[in-house]
Amino acid sequence: MTSPDDVPPGVPSEGAGAGDGVPSGDDPSRAAAPGDTGGVEAALLALGEALEVPAPPPAEVALAVRARLEAAGEGRPAGASDGGARPEPSSRPGPRRGPGWRGDGRGPGRVTRRRAAVAVAVAAALLLGVTPAGQAAVARVLRFAGIELRVGGPGPLPSGVAAPLPGERRVTLEEARRQAAFPVSVPAGLEDPADVRVADDGRVVSLLWPGIRLDEYDGVLQVVFRKELGPPWPDQVTVGASAGWWIPGPHGLVYLPRTGVGEAPARPRRAEPTLIWQKGRTGLRLEGAADLRRALEIARSVR
Repeated sequence: MTSPDDVPPGVPSEGAGAGDGVPSGDDPSRAAAPGDTGGVEAALLALGEALEVPAPPPAEVALAVRARLEAAGEGRPAGASDGGARPEPSSRPGPRRGPGWRGDGRGPGRVTRRRAAVAVAVAAALLLGVTPAGQAAVARVLRFAGIELRVGGPGPLPSGVAAPLPGERRVTLEEARRQAAFPVSVPAGLEDPADVRVADDGRVVSLLWPGIRLDEYDGVLQVVFRKELGPPWPDQVTVGASAGWWIPGPHGLVYLPRTGVGEAPARPRRAEPTLIWQKGRTGLRLEGAADLRRALEIARSVR
């Protein structure tokens, strides 16, 4: 961690406010006006002076690396050449150095490379951290067991009463098994469900206990639910012989109706920690278990 004394001249400290401006040019007292790129350029150049960029490798190293790459491309063992001899360094003189060049690489060329590196780094930071396109690029999308996990940059957690799924109705367990488009399983690690519901023409069956919900759904090749995730990040786990994901914190959840039925996505709701996995062609999401250990106990007892 750098102290205020380590900050290069012209670079505002962490405590500087947005209205302090950025010193620019040869006059450090002049604050950069909006749209004035001179201050930014001066700050970048000052920051570049503090960066350590290594000098180019010696000619011997460059030749050795090139020989290894060519040998790999031709299927020859690394280090072998056509005549069995190792490549010799080139005898051609190197590029001429200007008056300010020093043998340790601390010369004008080094400063130029520093400036280029700083410019690229700042441009990337602005793109990824400021623009919507950059923020979208930072986010990661994972599709697993019929659920789309959008990891990174979630909005506020949804609030209010959760809306029912499309066509959701209360049924008995036997009725759910007749209407569902997939085999309905029940965890032996829990008592009989207190409530059973079928939604979206048998696409989803929900088994409910006080504080716990098990959704089973058809179509793991399609996206059935979408989750907006931030920290704490999901963990990959194993449920029996199947892979799974444990989402340890509250997050936003959206149900996506079948394609082409004219239904809009259901209103987002807050979901509690959830374990998701796949059993055959059926996707399952267990919500509300106290912790991962308990979630895995319940999931592994599903029959």
